[in-house]
Amino acid sequence: MDVLSSLADGFAVAFTLQNLLLALLGCFLGTVMGALPGLGPSNGVAILIPLAFTLGLPATPALILLTSVYYGAMYGGRISSILLNIPGDEPALMTTLDGYPMAKNGQAGEALALSGIASFVGAFFATWGLVFLAPQLVKVALLFGPAEYFALFTLAFATLGGIASRNQAKAAFAAALGLGIATIGVDGQTGVPRFAFGEVHLYDGIDFLVAIVGLFALSEVFVFLEHHRGAADADSSKMTIGRVTPPLSMLKQTAGAMTRSTVIGFVAGVLPGAGASLGSFLSYSVEKRVSDGKKTFGTGDPRGVAAPEAGNNAAAGGALVPMLALGVPGSGTTAVLLAMLLALNITPGPLLFQQNPDVVWGLIAALFIGNLMLLLMNIPMVSLFVRVLLIPPKYLMPAVAMISFVGIYGISGSTFDLLVMVGFGVIGWVLRKLDVPLVPVILGVLLGDQMEKNLRRAMTISDGDWTALFASPLAIGLWAFAILGFVAPIWIGLGFTIVGLGLTAATIAVDRSRQRNGQVLTYATGAVAVANDA
Repeated sequence: MDVLSSLADGFAVAFTLQNLLLALLGCFLGTVMGALPGLGPSNGVAILIPLAFTLGLPATPALILLTSVYYGAMYGGRISSILLNIPGDEPALMTTLDGYPMAKNGQAGEALALSGIASFVGAFFATWGLVFLAPQLVKVALLFGPAEYFALFTLAFATLGGIASRNQAKAAFAAALGLGIATIGVDGQTGVPRFAFGEVHLYDGIDFLVAIVGLFALSEVFVFLEHHRGAADADSSKMTIGRVTPPLSMLKQTAGAMTRSTVIGFVAGVLPGAGASLGSFLSYSVEKRVSDGKKTFGTGDPRGVAAPEAGNNAAAGGALVPMLALGVPGSGTTAVLLAMLLALNITPGPLLFQQNPDVVWGLIAALFIGNLMLLLMNIPMVSLFVRVLLIPPKYLMPAVAMISFVGIYGISGSTFDLLVMVGFGVIGWVLRKLDVPLVPVILGVLLGDQMEKNLRRAMTISDGDWTALFASPLAIGLWAFAILGFVAPIWIGLGFTIVGLGLTAATIAVDRSRQRNGQVLTYATGAVAVANDA
C-alpha cells in the first residue's frame, strides 16, 4: 500500500497546469518526431534537452516533458511504417510487415488506430510494472558495493554491445571510445589533467549533453546534407486513410496478441541493453508462432500490427526500471534521460526513491497521464500527423540545428562548447557511415566516471587485490550475465556462418555434379553471397 500512497502523491505533483501542458506538448512533439523516419525517440529526446534547459524548467517538469516525448515518439514511429513502409525508428520495423499491407488494402486508418490502442495497452501496463517492480529492485540494489556496481556497469556495456548491435567488435570500440572521452579532464583523485592537451576548457571534462546533442542531432543534419534528401515521401499524399476506428471484432481478435506482447516487451525492456527493438522483434516472432495457423502474417493481419506495437511500447516502460532503480539505462533513449537527470544534479539509483520521491512518483504519474493523452490524441489527429510526413527536410533540419546551437549555448554560454558539439556531430556522422553504434559511446561518456570511481574504491578497500571484483555471489552473477550477453550473439552469428558455409559446399558439389552431366548452373555464386551475408 505504500506504493499506492506514493503514486497518489505523484499524481498530486503531476496534476498541475504546468505539468499537464508540458505532458501534452511532449506527447505532440514526440509523436511528430517519431513519425519522421530517421529521428526516433533517442534523437527526439536529445533535440529537446536544450529546450528544457532554455525554458529553465525544474527537475520534475523537465523530466515530464522529455518522457512524454519518449512515449510519444514510440507511438509516432508507427505512422510512417504503416503509410510509407518506412519505419520511423528501429522498433517500428516489425510494424511494417503487416501495417503497410493493411494500408494497401484500404485499412490504413484501422491499422493506425489499432496500433495506437496496442501502444496504449503496452505502455499502460508496463507503467504499472514500473510502479511495483522498481521499488523492489531498489531493495536489491542496496546490497551493491563498489565491486558490484563495477560489474553492473560492465553488464550494461556488454549487453548493449551483444544485443543492440550487429557487430560486437564495433560495439566494443564504441564503448572504449566513450570511456576514453569520459577520462578527459582533471583526475578527481590525483588532480592531474588527463588528455586536456593544455586546453583550459577541457579541464572540467566533456559535458555529456554537448556530446549527446552532437552525436544524435547534428549527425542527423550531416547525414541529410550528405544525401540531399529527406524522409518525406510524396506517395503519402496518395494514401487514403479511410475509417479511423477499428471494428470491435478486430479488437477481440488482437486482444490476446496485445496481452502476450505486453509481457514479452516489458521483460525485454527491463534487461539492460535489450530495449524496444528486441521487445518488438520477440513479440512479433512469438505471436506469429502462436497465432499464424492460416499463414496470414505478412499479408495484412491485424495481430501482426498489434503485437510489435504493444511489445515495443511495453519495452519502453520496462527500460525505465533499471534506469531509475539502478542508474543503468535499459535502452539508448533512457541513456539520454539519464544524462538529463545527472545534468539536474539528480543521481539515479537506489537512493533516488528516498531522496527525490516527488521527482520519481511525479514522473510515473505523468506517464499514466501521457499515455491517456496519446491515446486520445492519436486516433482523432491521425490525418494531421500524416501531413507531418510531407514537411520538406530542407526546412526540418535547419530547425534541428538551430535548436541544438541555441540550447547548448543557453546551457553553458561557451562558444567552445559549440565547437565541441560540432566536432561530436562530425564524429557521429563518421561512426554512422562505418555502422558503429552511437549508444555505447554515450553510455561510456555517462557511466565512465562512476565506473572508474567504483573500480578505484573496490581496489582501495581490497588493498589492490583484483579478485575482490569477483568476491560476492552477486558480483559473480553479474559478470556471468555480462559475459553471456556479449558472447552469445557471437556464437549465434558463428552458427549462421557455419550453416551458410555448409550450404555453399553442398551447392558447389551439386553444381560440379551437374557440370559433369553438361548442365551449367549458377547456384554456387548465390550460395557464397548468402554465406557472406550470414
